[in-house]
Amino acid sequence: MVATSTLKTKSSECISESIDRRYDQACIEKELDFWDHCLAEPQRTADVTEDRSCQQLAKMFENCLSRAKKTTLHCSSVLVPEKLTRRIAREVLRLAACEPCGLRGCVLYVDLELDKGCKRLERIMYDASVVPTFELTLVFKQDGTAWPSLRDIFMGACFAPTFRHVLKLSPGFRLVKKKLYSSSAGTVVEEC
Repeated sequence: MVATSTLKTKSSECISESIDRRYDQACIEKELDFWDHCLAEPQRTADVTEDRSCQQLAKMFENCLSRAKKTTLHCSSVLVPEKLTRRIAREVLRLAACEPCGLRGCVLYVDLELDKGCKRLERIMYDASVVPTFELTLVFKQDGTAWPSLRDIFMGACFAPTFRHVLKLSPGFRLVKKKLYSSSAGTVVEEC
């Protein structure tokens, strides 16, 4: 099986698809300009391209957590360890490197590990125009060593138990990779 795709330019259809997914239009146009520039200059080093992809992927994770704190997590803030999203982005890029379409063929599920199981925060398709060839499930972990503040205890007494004032993430995470195009390939689980 061979996976192929076509390059999408800055068409209104492509941009409107991404806007529907809550991504900023200026960010999308900047991203498309960057990749158009890379195609025009193929001698551009892979390190620069990979670093830019890593930064953008880390920003996508941060935006996902920001949206989830209001809608899914019902907390006022999420404390993320320094460079956690950057480490995750590097691991995602490493796992995507050996795939036929790379990161463009990825469906990424973002979950949060809770006491009672995992809670789905978001589903991200890096490029909706490409048929997915693999799935990655990113599982953020809570920092279990954090002591609750007096404010959290007071807020818990006044509000429903589903309200959490501050959520602190652990520096550890789990990535689960599942190939969609191969029946012989298994699932890869990486604890970081």
